[in-house]
Amino acid sequence: MGNDENPLMSVAETLNAQGVPRRKRRFKWLIILIILSAVCVTSAFAIKEMDRPDPVQYKTQKVERGKLTVTVTATGNLEPTNQVEVGSELSGTIRDVMVEENNRVKIGQVLAGLDTTRLEAQYLEAKAKLASAEAGVLQARATTREAENNLARFKHVRRLSNNKVPSQYELDGAEAALARARANAASANAAVSQAHAALEVTETDLKKAVIRSPMNGVVLDRDVEPGQTVAASLQAPVLFTLAEDLVQMELKVDVDEADVGLVREGQEATFVVDAYPDRTFTALITRVCYGSDTTDGVVTYETVLKLENKDLSLRPGMTATADIIVENLENVVLIPNAALRFSPPVEKEDKPGPSLMDSLLPGPPKHTKQNHDQTNIPGNGRRVWILKNGRPECLFIKVGVSDGMKTQVMGESLSPGMQVILALQNGGKG
Repeated sequence: MGNDENPLMSVAETLNAQGVPRRKRRFKWLIILIILSAVCVTSAFAIKEMDRPDPVQYKTQKVERGKLTVTVTATGNLEPTNQVEVGSELSGTIRDVMVEENNRVKIGQVLAGLDTTRLEAQYLEAKAKLASAEAGVLQARATTREAENNLARFKHVRRLSNNKVPSQYELDGAEAALARARANAASANAAVSQAHAALEVTETDLKKAVIRSPMNGVVLDRDVEPGQTVAASLQAPVLFTLAEDLVQMELKVDVDEADVGLVREGQEATFVVDAYPDRTFTALITRVCYGSDTTDGVVTYETVLKLENKDLSLRPGMTATADIIVENLENVVLIPNAALRFSPPVEKEDKPGPSLMDSLLPGPPKHTKQNHDQTNIPGNGRRVWILKNGRPECLFIKVGVSDGMKTQVMGESLSPGMQVILALQNGGKG
């Protein structure tokens, strides 16, 4: 048998050689074709069933009516209502320190004292100079009185002698001596005033050597010890820090520029501190500053809140996080914010199903349309979706303020009890 022979003929001859009847061979081929057709049809139906999307289920929530509180959050530090730094105007050595931190003090109470040995010596010197100046005044008065008497005698003699004696020269000398005496008297009086002022300065320095409290309050900080040298040549060193009254305190917070338009004087606020995480304190806004502060490109405005600290649990310097109540609405229609972010997927258009060859052979990927546009509607309007006969239906609503979780709905488009769609139940994205 040559290489040019047909292989099918060779198989047929082989089958004939084995004695297989022709009818049986046809029956076997028919069975094989039927089995292959069944497998193809089953595969096509299986692929079509796999491509068929699952029924869409939605996660919904009822529209409700209730209370909405809108807050602005800011952080800051607690400070006394009036805090004063007490220093020394004089240089010297601290001799005594009379108070400790947390001591309550009254106005005029002695806090500390400087060594006054040198000041006392200067005081005695100033007193001596004053006494000397006052003696000089007495001497100048006596000289003036003598010059006045001498001039009066010369004038009397000249009148008796018919202007012959004393000479005009002597008369002019007596008048000049009187003028000099009066000038010396004025100078002596000025010297007394100068000496008196120097004495008052020394007395003032002696008083300032004793450092006293300028207010009724509490000692927050003591930064001086006995024997310490104080140098006040350039500026007064701070020795004590006093707070007038810790029962009334202030909280100064930095409000972001995006929120400062909502904050006004008289609004209430609550705040917490790390020292008491389970307690909530109340405060009242007393001032919203117009001056801004820029830190790392962030613009903030200082806002001052007044608070009561009757049990003295709050301390100056504590960091507080405040929630300023800018809106407090009652009996308003509310929806979750997730409803405003949801958009249902676009349904596929009805088209003829794929053929058998399309199911068996892969084709290029099909592009799906994007979800419905959820762009804001002009006039503070938004789009939400509700379920109607098992299908999503779009509604346009007008929204008000939001607390970050819920949003106020204005108008009559939505009513309490209606179901708004939040998301797809099967994990798809709206």
